[in-house]
Amino acid sequence: MLLDEITEESSEFLPILGDEKELLNDNLNIPDTLPILPLRNTVLFPGVVIPINIGRDKSLKLIRYAYKQSALIGVIAQKDTNTENPTMDDLFKIGTIASILKILEMPDGTTTAIIQGKKRFLLEDILYDDPYHVGKIILKQEERMPENDPEYNAIAESLKEMATKIVKYSSHIPNEAGFALKNIESMLFLINFISSNTDVEYRSKQELLEIDSLKQRAIKLLEILSKQVSLLELKNDIQKKVKIDIDKQQREYFLHQQMKTIQDELGGNPVDEEIKELEEKGKQKEWSDSVKEIFEKELNKLKRLNPASPDYSVQSNYLRELIDLPWNHYSKDNLDLDHAKEILDADHYGLEKVKDRILEYLAVLKLKADMKSPILCLYGPPGVGKTSLGKSVAKAIGREFVRMSLGGLHDESEIRGHRKTYIGAMPGRIIQSIKKAGTSNPVFILDEIDKVGNDFRGDPQSALLEVLDPEQNTNFHDNFLDIDYDLSKVMFIATANDISTIAPPLRDRMEIIEVSGYLLEEKREIAKRHLIPKQLENHGVSKDHVEFPDEIIDVIIEKYTRESGVRSLDKLIAKIIRQIARKVAMNKKFHLTLDTNKIKEYLGSPIFSREEYQGNDLPGVVTGLAWTAVGGEILFIESSYSKGKGQLSLTGNLGDVMKESATLALEYIKSHTKEIGIDENIFDNKDIHVHVPAGAVPKDGPSAGITMVTSLVSSLTGRKVKKAIAMTGEITLRGKVLPVGGIREKILAAKRAGIKEIILCSENQKDIEDIKKEYLKGLKFHYVDTIEEVLKIALI
Repeated sequence: MLLDEITEESSEFLPILGDEKELLNDNLNIPDTLPILPLRNTVLFPGVVIPINIGRDKSLKLIRYAYKQSALIGVIAQKDTNTENPTMDDLFKIGTIASILKILEMPDGTTTAIIQGKKRFLLEDILYDDPYHVGKIILKQEERMPENDPEYNAIAESLKEMATKIVKYSSHIPNEAGFALKNIESMLFLINFISSNTDVEYRSKQELLEIDSLKQRAIKLLEILSKQVSLLELKNDIQKKVKIDIDKQQREYFLHQQMKTIQDELGGNPVDEEIKELEEKGKQKEWSDSVKEIFEKELNKLKRLNPASPDYSVQSNYLRELIDLPWNHYSKDNLDLDHAKEILDADHYGLEKVKDRILEYLAVLKLKADMKSPILCLYGPPGVGKTSLGKSVAKAIGREFVRMSLGGLHDESEIRGHRKTYIGAMPGRIIQSIKKAGTSNPVFILDEIDKVGNDFRGDPQSALLEVLDPEQNTNFHDNFLDIDYDLSKVMFIATANDISTIAPPLRDRMEIIEVSGYLLEEKREIAKRHLIPKQLENHGVSKDHVEFPDEIIDVIIEKYTRESGVRSLDKLIAKIIRQIARKVAMNKKFHLTLDTNKIKEYLGSPIFSREEYQGNDLPGVVTGLAWTAVGGEILFIESSYSKGKGQLSLTGNLGDVMKESATLALEYIKSHTKEIGIDENIFDNKDIHVHVPAGAVPKDGPSAGITMVTSLVSSLTGRKVKKAIAMTGEITLRGKVLPVGGIREKILAAKRAGIKEIILCSENQKDIEDIKKEYLKGLKFHYVDTIEEVLKIALI
């Protein structure tokens, strides 16, 4: 800047151009001793006029004396501005002789002196310092500038150009300074004038003053000015950019203020309302301190975001998910076991093992309130009520119910969610279902867990490991929330049709409970208690309009359905009632008691024919029992022999295991011909043929082992099989009978077919004890351990 900002011996007046002719005037009468005026923070150059503020008493005495006497003084800068009474060592060696042009008494009580520099001098010594400093000096002569020197002219032009740029870029320097620079012709005065008014610290100015060579002083000044210009240009660019940004921000601010005013008039700013709503809801949540801290941090982040920013909606959605989740909110359990048993029995007929297991869980939960929920997995054929059982459990204990279908799930993120920074990110379906339930302890049905996919997009079964492990699900991590959520109070119930497709680590984390198919009697009761009343209500038909006799329900079950569950039965009952509803709508006094003719009219001809016992008129025909996915069935095994070379032929669409059972049976007979009473040479000239009717139906399994042996022995010995007897069991080469599965369904099939006696392995006796006594009326059971016992009972 043109004037120095100094603390004591300075002022802020505009600079005054001195008489540049006096700079080279050698006729000045200057004594070799002069009063010395120390200056703080400023340096006086020859030819330059500056104002200085006078503060020290010695300085005031000196100025007033010199001004009155029109005497010259020596002005010199002191090294340390804090020194109050400087000595010789505290002053620089080079100073400037000056004359006092005027003294001004300022309104604030301070004194200002206008001084003009004359010549440079060298301070040799301070002679005395009372009443002011007086020193011995040596005058320094200035170097004369060569006339018409191109180099000096170039330096002068560069100095003027640099100084002009400084005036241009400096907002606090008046434009008049630029005109003053153009009018300076003397190289010496130009250097001194610019040096005096450049914006550098006083030590740099002192260095310029001490340079004797005019050329060197000019070059040094150019270096200083060049740095100043660079800094000012950079500062100017920054200020322009800042101004543009500020202008843009101010414009947006004014627009937002206008928008806010308009929105306030219309009922409030929706952005402010949203943030206020989130704050209020956050205060009402029952979350832990760690979750509360995260929520407040994310809410503050939302407040700083521009509503027009894409991140705003992401942040807002995230906070709403946190708000909507039922953190630490649990519904109160109704642990009245009698009430729970009544609900389960009323909603589901049968399923005694499953209901007993649930009641056991509730009993333990009642005794030990913080029990971790076990993961139950109900597996069995479709339509047996696995999913609806979960609803009954929720109803029994007073919890919310949610269901999540896992069928066809192939993406791991469906379980764990996406990162919230992804486009369209959302929590996983586990967290979404918890939010939907509204509590952190619902009954949660994981439907069709055996149908979870596994491909290049991820492995959802592995993601479910954390969900279904009571030791891990206390800290379930969802990628969207990025906060651990406690699932330990959730009662998970998984359902599956085939547990063999479930990954072993996942299967190991669940308690597997088999839900087998229903017997005919159970289906009849389910239809009477649940299916028919439900469909009557759904179709607006009263029970006074139609009656379903028990024998008609049995006809529908046996001749129009073939399933383990009751889903198809439910559909058929709905089909009948729809047609009745049509007639009721036309004739409100309509009443009908269903019979076989009406069933045939409504449902068409029977789809299935029940397998009936066909007698034992010929040797080699034996009745066996088989299990299928839709229940039990009886099957007939026929065998005969003819002239040949001892070959065994098998027909009837048999699987590998069943073929092996036939081969095994024949090998047993060959090795026990004497005990059985067969000529051992018969196998040399006879071919044996075993046939299982209904060749369109695939048949496989080890259950027909004893049936195969009995059929072959009956055929080869000519002994008939006892009337109304059926059998099931696996055999070994040693003649042992092994237990088989599906006993409940097989007993149902035998009873339907009119069988009176059943041969089973003795180890299957426990399965018979699990069946209700009323379902076993009219049946006689024979429990065996060897094939020899089977033949003794079965053959006449």
